[in-house]
Amino acid sequence: MKRFSYVNLDSLTAATSALRETGAVPVSGGSDLLGMIKDDLVTPDRLVRVKDLPGLDVVTQQPDGSVRVGGMVTLSGLSRDSFIRDRYPVLAEAAESVGTPQIRNAATLAGNITQRPWCWYFRQGFACYKHGGTRCFSRTGENQFNAILGGGPSYIVHPSDTAAALVALDARVRIVADNRDDWMPLREFFVLPSDDVSRENVLGAAEIVTEFELPPARGARSVYVKVTDREAWTHAVVSAAVVLTLDADGVCRRAGIVLGGVAPIPWRVRAVEEMLVGKPVTAASAAGTGAAAVAGARPLSRNRYKVALMEETLRRAILSLT
Repeated sequence: MKRFSYVNLDSLTAATSALRETGAVPVSGGSDLLGMIKDDLVTPDRLVRVKDLPGLDVVTQQPDGSVRVGGMVTLSGLSRDSFIRDRYPVLAEAAESVGTPQIRNAATLAGNITQRPWCWYFRQGFACYKHGGTRCFSRTGENQFNAILGGGPSYIVHPSDTAAALVALDARVRIVADNRDDWMPLREFFVLPSDDVSRENVLGAAEIVTEFELPPARGARSVYVKVTDREAWTHAVVSAAVVLTLDADGVCRRAGIVLGGVAPIPWRVRAVEEMLVGKPVTAASAAGTGAAAVAGARPLSRNRYKVALMEETLRRAILSLT
């Protein structure tokens, strides 16, 4: 492992300034980054700790009914926050589903949405697209857990549970750098391999995620359903983040449907949202949503099972809110 220096600064201005230096990398909880450093997948010259920056580890309600969530809030803190659990259960459930209690106690929300792919070939250091190579080994190799939607030329899946929940909620994200301070819809934050195979999001080298904004949750119901291949410390084989706003008579006024574990980015399915809005949500209407969600699926040699599994997972998630 390469030697590196470490700094813990007390202001956002100082941190963003430090990140301009060549080889500087931000670290919050470090649950993913430190493992990658140990395996020589990342070789920084300097780690800039951002987890303790003031004001970035709290949940605050805004006068207009929206909610700000600091990027340095830990996943365990987020999952236990009574306001989030009451108004935005999809986000609390997604945070609660990550890893183990030890991981959730260290991992932050910003770190969770910006973690690197967990594709076996990438993590083992193969010369794949993500390491500057010219092929995706999973396309014809071990691909049981790779993408069935939106893949190509790389077939990674986005590993974040909370990202799917945040996109379903129409959250915004704040990106800060030495010369930048912008808000953008989180759905625009992620990058498909077909657009740029070398990256998973729009962050520049010296930019960090500092907080998120959730729109008012008036009348919304939500749920996060995750299917895994074992009990603990694992990522979703498939998952569904569902946010529905229903009238008193059961008619859907708004729908946010995002799939996890099946695509290189949190996969929002507008076709399903359009199927639900303006109609009562019933067992019959929910039955067709799964098939519509995976209509464009292109499974690889060993992950065709994900198609049927995703269909049923989404159907059950939607029905659980009616």
